[in-house]
Amino acid sequence: MRVLASSMCLLGLAIVGCGQNSQGKAEPRPLEVLVTEAISDSITDYEEFTGRTESKNMVAVKARVQGYLDKVHFTDGQMVKEGQLLFEIDSRLYKAEFQRTEAALAQSQAKLERLEKDYQRAFSLLPSKGISQEEFDKVKGDRAEAEAAVGVARAELRKAEQNFDFTKVTVPTLNGIGNDGPMGESEAKPRLGRVGRRLVDPGNLVKADETLLTTIVTLDPMYVYFDIDERTALRLRTLAHERKIKSIGAMTFRFGLADEEGKFPYEGRTDFEDNKIDSGTGTLQLRGEFKNDKKIAPGSFVRVRLFLGTPRQTVLVPERALGTDQGQKYLYVVKKETGADGQTEYKADYRGGDALQLGALRDGWRVIEKGVAKGEWVVWSGLQRIRKDAKISPKLQEPPQPKPLNGP
Repeated sequence: MRVLASSMCLLGLAIVGCGQNSQGKAEPRPLEVLVTEAISDSITDYEEFTGRTESKNMVAVKARVQGYLDKVHFTDGQMVKEGQLLFEIDSRLYKAEFQRTEAALAQSQAKLERLEKDYQRAFSLLPSKGISQEEFDKVKGDRAEAEAAVGVARAELRKAEQNFDFTKVTVPTLNGIGNDGPMGESEAKPRLGRVGRRLVDPGNLVKADETLLTTIVTLDPMYVYFDIDERTALRLRTLAHERKIKSIGAMTFRFGLADEEGKFPYEGRTDFEDNKIDSGTGTLQLRGEFKNDKKIAPGSFVRVRLFLGTPRQTVLVPERALGTDQGQKYLYVVKKETGADGQTEYKADYRGGDALQLGALRDGWRVIEKGVAKGEWVVWSGLQRIRKDAKISPKLQEPPQPKPLNGP
């Protein structure tokens, strides 16, 4: 009996001890996570493509007359304006020809002046029969021949003068289609271009309309050429039919250079679409025009962001707030509840599957078409440590990436 009593006493102490440990066990602390508010912004959908810049006007400067190159009046690569002197061809022969035709014209005019006086005298004698009709007709014909000879001499002089002028090779007309600048603005300032290197040195023979001397390209405004896929082309035609855009040839875009990854600081507007889709590549070529204040070089690689449709209001969250589970995206928002003790609790509310519909990625922010409302707190750091309905301790803090680029 004494042994049984001792056993019962030990069992009682063990039960009491277990009860005390169960009551004294502390609950785990809520996980601390960083959250930010889902923002609402007016955005315009876009697609991104690659392209190349190209000069709006490129002029191949050739000699208009044959001769030996005498002088060069520019530095390779400098900016030049219309009418500026570039080259001089040996002009001595052309100057002599000009002087010869000038003298020939004077000779023809002197002869015409003499025959004109003969004609006036003959005309005054004809009524009194002081001259026969045959003699009068001869005088009249000689005067007509002299008039024609003066015309021929004038033409020869103009030709010689033009060839003499062509010995001075100047910058031709730039931006020759109209007088409007980029985006239809009036172009009042002198039109400029950048000259390339000289391709012929002084002392070499150049041939008329054959020898290439140099090239000139205009820099402002400039073109961007890029190809869009057939799916996007069909989408744009639908938007144009629905009057959400004017036409494929009148859309806004932004672009960045090769060293501006993720940045699109320059803007422009499309002004041309090709008349067919390339059957080999399945793409449609578009061309855009932009004001080139930065003097971007022709042939530069660019990333083009073409804006589609009209602005619309949507919700965005940081891309880093999204997790992936078996190929499906999900995120957690903060759910506020009142606990059994009356204290406020925060829990992780899971959003994924059919309840979450994602849109385009915009500068590190993801468009949410369905599943998150504006102002909801979204977990963007500590995502992997929490589970559905887990208690959390949210700390409001902005993510490191900037807000998305707003529209075109």
